[in-house]
This record gives sequence, C-alpha cells and structure tokens, in this order.
Amino acid sequence: MVRVRVFITAIMLCLGVSCIQAQALAVKTNLLSDMTLTPTIGGEVSLGTRSSLNLVYGINPWTFRSDTHGHRKAKFWVLMPEYRWWSCSVFNGHFFGVHAMGGQFNAMNVNLPIPGAFFGGDNIRSQVRHSRYQGGYAGLGLTYGYQWILSRHWNLEAEVGLGYNYVWYDKYGCGECEGKVKSGHTNYAGITKLGLSFLYIF
Repeated sequence: MVRVRVFITAIMLCLGVSCIQAQALAVKTNLLSDMTLTPTIGGEVSLGTRSSLNLVYGINPWTFRSDTHGHRKAKFWVLMPEYRWWSCSVFNGHFFGVHAMGGQFNAMNVNLPIPGAFFGGDNIRSQVRHSRYQGGYAGLGLTYGYQWILSRHWNLEAEVGLGYNYVWYDKYGCGECEGKVKSGHTNYAGITKLGLSFLYIF
C-alpha cells in the first residue's frame, strides 16, 4: 500500500513538473499595434511561480504617398524587455512590471498620437507635421497588466505602462531630400506601453 501511494505521488509530481514546464513559455502579439500596421512579436518565460521575463519587438517599416502632402511616414522599431511580478501565479491575473525600451525612428508629414509630454527640446509630436525627424530613443517605465485564461493554451492580456524616454534626433526640412537643419535631444514622459495581446502558452 505504501509503494502504491509513493508511486501515485511520484506520478502526480511528474505531471505537476510537466505542467509547469509546458506552461513556462508563451509567444504573443499585440493586437492594438497590429491594427496600426505595426507588427509585433513577443515572448515570455517564467522565472518562478510568481515572476517572468517578457521581451517584445515591434516594427513599422511603411512609407505612404499622399497627394496633398507628398511622402509621409512614421517608421520605427522598438525592443522592450520587462521583468514581471505576478500577484497570483505566472500567466494568471494581475502583474506589475519594470520595462526598458530602445529603438530608432524616421518620421515626417504625420500626426503622431503620442499620449505624453515632450520637454527640454523640440516637441516632435507637433513639429513632425512640417519637418522630418530621424533618431533614436531609450528609456524606462513601470507596467500594470492583467491576464485572462481563455483555454489551456490561450490567454488574453491587457497592459499599460508609464515611463520616460530620452530622445536624440536630427531634424530635416519638410522634403525627403532636404538638408539637415539641426541635431538635438528632447525628453518624453507619458504612456510607454499600451497593449491588448493574445498569447499562446506552450
């Protein structure tokens, strides 16, 4: 009888370990970014029962032609690693995160719906309508989010992040081939993450 109990306990432990291992990795895409023609791909791996590491890459490579304003674009790429702490367990419920971010951009003749404030330099959000800006950015932020379990392998995630970015840029005239006007830098504070993502959990 003891051997049977030991055997059953061993099987239960093995199944539990297998379940943890099977749900230790997820791939995801941010539907909000995808709808703005900015494809995203991300991965998340559990570091323990209540912590995980998330990594997301997004890119917008498009240039558009406008009859009234000439070429317009908001090209950029971003890489965003994040450490998450979960209130219940990984891939389930509330989580809080610390994220970093970095990337490059090239934009002109567009309205940028960036919900935040630029200070200490050019207000790129308003001036990019009449000029071209090219440069890079790096920053840090805090995240809050929630994941809903939809099925054994599928989750839905909502998140928002607030943070700071240091932005460096070259400013050009309004045409694609016009010369550089100046180089500079500015600061941004506001929303740095906004997501509604589908996850597939292995």
